[in-house]
Amino acid sequence: MSYIQRGTRRFKMVNLSLFAGGFSTFAILWGTQPLLPDISREFHVSPAVSSLSLSATTIALSISLLIAGSLSEVFGRKSVMTISLIASSILALITAFTPNFHLLLLSRIIQGISLAGLPAVAMAYLGEEIEPKSLGMAMGLYISGNSIGGMAGRIISGVLTDYFSWHIALIGIGIISLLASAVFMLFLPKSTHFEPQKFAMKPLVKSLFSQFKEPGLIYLFIIGFLLMGGFVSLYNYIGFQLIKPPYSLSQTLVGFIFIVYIVGTFSSTWMGMLADQHGKRKILQLSLFILLIGVCITLNANLWVKILGIAVFTFGFFAGHSIASGWVGKVATHDKAQAASLYLFFYYAGSSIGGTVSGIFYSDFGWPGVVTMIIALALISIVVSIRLGNTGKNKLRVSSHKKLIKSN
Repeated sequence: MSYIQRGTRRFKMVNLSLFAGGFSTFAILWGTQPLLPDISREFHVSPAVSSLSLSATTIALSISLLIAGSLSEVFGRKSVMTISLIASSILALITAFTPNFHLLLLSRIIQGISLAGLPAVAMAYLGEEIEPKSLGMAMGLYISGNSIGGMAGRIISGVLTDYFSWHIALIGIGIISLLASAVFMLFLPKSTHFEPQKFAMKPLVKSLFSQFKEPGLIYLFIIGFLLMGGFVSLYNYIGFQLIKPPYSLSQTLVGFIFIVYIVGTFSSTWMGMLADQHGKRKILQLSLFILLIGVCITLNANLWVKILGIAVFTFGFFAGHSIASGWVGKVATHDKAQAASLYLFFYYAGSSIGGTVSGIFYSDFGWPGVVTMIIALALISIVVSIRLGNTGKNKLRVSSHKKLIKSN
């Protein structure tokens, strides 16, 4: 079977399905983020502790990604993704009825485990099924589904919480996610280039750890960790900042701040296409500089300028994530689903650690403290991206030297 080409019916079906799957996954994952002030107030916990309802989910997700990616090498890409989406949607409905903070944390941890199937496998599926010259666009469209899902989950939960309660908000997200899961299951084409492996724990573990022998992958893992640590830090605590004077915004209005995710939908696709044309290294570094400028703008006290800064930051984040995640499949030489899972493990570990640590910065130093932490993470990301670019140049130089020796 030939690879799926841009413009064909199968290409559109893949993009629709993964868009729906990404929408469902990230609406569930991030739907509690704008609810943190309400969770803090209802269960009488601090902002940093309330953020555990998100951090616990992402750390469970990050660990489960390693298992889900390996299982998909045995049981197939579509089956693992489908089970993940349906189970997560049902659990979203169950989570809405938790009566105390400890049970909320437990249910969110279980939810994190179930959510792992789609993000662990989707990048590998695209890398196997889409023709190389169309992969940047396809990956960008998948990431855009993630961004719209994250945006919609936050807006829906914010509005429903304002008018009803956060319990009703989670029920609404669960119902929408079930519908999106049905679209995914019906329209995603079966894998044609996937070759299943026999289940054997030792080879799977060995191949997993062998991914760390590739320096380029290690740099991409670090960038994913730092990117997500900064991203979650900003969005976890901007709500706390905006519901206080002098802004005093309602939960509905704070929820609608997340509409700036639309720029992430645009940037992930557009910058992904630019990376295909001009090289991943240049566009990744440009994305990181845009992110850095955006977070600095949020220090301005004017509400509209602050929102502009959030939008610029979001543009840079989704562009950087789209390029870095797409780059993983190109750098990995074997078991691409495992490589993608490792990238996402570090990505969501960054979310868990950064999202909670920045809560301490917020409690001690306010919004400037959170911004300072994000600036530090962004600067380290830029340095690592430079090293990543140098690694690529060295590999190309070695490859050219080997070809020259063979020709002689």
